Amino acid sequence: MYDAYNRREYVHPDPLEILYDYKDPLDQEIAGLIAACLAYGRVTQILASIRKVMSRLGSPRSFVERSKPREILHLFGDFKHRFSAGSEVSSLLVGIKRSVETHGSLERMFAAGLGRRDDSILSALTEFVQRLRGFAGGADACASLLSSPEDGSACKRLNLYLRWMVRRDAVDLGPWTCASPALLVVPLDTHLFRIAARIGLTRRRQPNLKTALEITRGFAELRPDDPVRYDFALTRLGINPLAKESEGGPAARS
Repeated sequence: MYDAYNRREYVHPDPLEILYDYKDPLDQEIAGLIAACLAYGRVTQILASIRKVMSRLGSPRSFVERSKPREILHLFGDFKHRFSAGSEVSSLLVGIKRSVETHGSLERMFAAGLGRRDDSILSALTEFVQRLRGFAGGADACASLLSSPEDGSACKRLNLYLRWMVRRDAVDLGPWTCASPALLVVPLDTHLFRIAARIGLTRRRQPNLKTALEITRGFAELRPDDPVRYDFALTRLGINPLAKESEGGPAARS
């Protein structure tokens, strides 16, 4: 399935495609965080919302460097994505701006939370979210956009973001070098949860953090160096129409 579906031609429609518009890793990490945080709901709505935000930024890195917080807070007054108001997007951007000012990049802020003995990225992700929330104005400032392992959440969107940032192959850009793919946790949505249950990677009934870790351990038996390797390929049948048309291939037989 990885060989058949882990290709750029199967990316659309997926929030990941937004990152391909940027060549600079510093743009990619900001665009990726915004895209991942908005990645809930119908995919057509997700893409429309992300593009609406990104069209106002130009270069994300240049935008956060040159814009003042009060200017950012008034930029998205007319924006709405399901439960996320424009004020939350603005707060997130203010948090990103202050993170970059303090640490130099989002990667460096994430790296600051990594320990040499960590067996997953969860502790670093918890610290990353805590710092980002603080810079954004508190946990309530962008509550619908930022989840945390500390809350018991599977953190599907942020684990998706880390997959984009840390892994590098034909699909994932991997601009970050601070973490090993071996530490990643699967971005668990209902589709991957259903597939994982079907192939015997979990018997748990809820797609929560414990389930995400159990499924990750199952994939790690195949690829301990890269357990999230199969996430993109496995979820194509539920997202990409071209993949649906080829259901007679490897995916249909899994």
